[in-house]
Order: sequence, then C-alpha cells, then structure tokens
Amino acid sequence: MAGLIAPVARLIEEFSKLPGIGTKTAQRLTYHVLRASTDDARSLAAALVSIKEDVDYCSVCCNITEAGVDPCLICADPRRDPAHICVVEEPLDVLAIERTGEFRGRYHVLHGAISPIDGIGPERLRTRELVVRVTDGGVEEVILATNPNLEGEATAMYMADLLRAHVTSVTRIARGLPVGGDLEYADDVTLIRSLQGRRVIER
Repeated sequence: MAGLIAPVARLIEEFSKLPGIGTKTAQRLTYHVLRASTDDARSLAAALVSIKEDVDYCSVCCNITEAGVDPCLICADPRRDPAHICVVEEPLDVLAIERTGEFRGRYHVLHGAISPIDGIGPERLRTRELVVRVTDGGVEEVILATNPNLEGEATAMYMADLLRAHVTSVTRIARGLPVGGDLEYADDVTLIRSLQGRRVIER
C-alpha cells in the first residue's frame, strides 16, 4: 500500500483477510492496535497463537475443544442423552442452542454446508463421522439444525437421505427461524420454538 510503512501495511492486509472486514475497517483496527499499549498488543498476539495451538476438535462430535480434552465437555457429560444428536453447521451454532437450555442431547458439527457455487461438496463436511456415530447404534433421533437458507436446506436433505437407513427418526428444526438467517443471530425464544416444532423430513 502506497505511503504506508511495511509493518502497518502487513497488518492491514492480514485484517482484510478476515470475514466481514473491508479495507477501511482493517485500517481502523490496525491503527487501534498501533495506539494500544505494548502489553495489549502482545495479549492479542498471544490469543491469536493460542487459538491455533490450544484448540482441538472433539473426536466424537467434531466440535471445538481445548487441546488435551477429548471427548469435549458436552460429549463427556453423563447427563446428556446420547440417543438424540443435533447436527449443526458451525461451533457457534452449538453455543446458540445451548443458550436456550432446551436441548439435552449431544451435537455433531459439520463445519460448513454444501455449496456447489463455493466448491463445497459433502466430502468437505464431517459427514462420515456422523454416519459412524449412528451406525454404532443407540441413536434414536438426529435433528438437522442447519441454517434455513439454500445451502442449509441442501445439506439437510443430503444428510436426511444419508441417515434414514441408520436411525429411527431424522427431523428438521421448524421454520421459526427466518429464511436466510443464521442460528448464531437468532433469539432464544425463536430457537426454542424451532426445536419444539421440529418435524420429520419427507421427500
């Protein structure tokens, strides 16, 4: 970037790579860090390094967990019902549903949704791990809680077809959520109604 010294230009460029961060916002963030104390800047840098070194994925549900904690705290909790698995797209969706206190089963995180436009097919998602979980037995219901948009609906239909032969009931959260919305932004009442109103997927 013309007129900028290399360290400043580099940080602006790195911030610009984050989702939802344009050049102007990246510049504001960069100058905020520049004005911050050295201790604050070091804390930010340490947190960024830590999230890559100290975070792992649960071998059961594929949700994020602290390094060395496997299975994750939800999967290891004996009070959670292993017969009911709620399938979500991202770890943030787990947090959204947990806020409601409505669901007492376990989760499975796909880490994305089917999106041919973006080159994301089923093989890019954590689908195989879910099939292994349900074929091992003991699962009575799989709740498909993917986002109510085109990608989420396509993913739900694919997962329903994949799982029907292996589990008694495959349900989809009700449309209490706005079409085109994301779970992480939904309010608690909407999420509770969506879970309570889930239905069996029919072709």
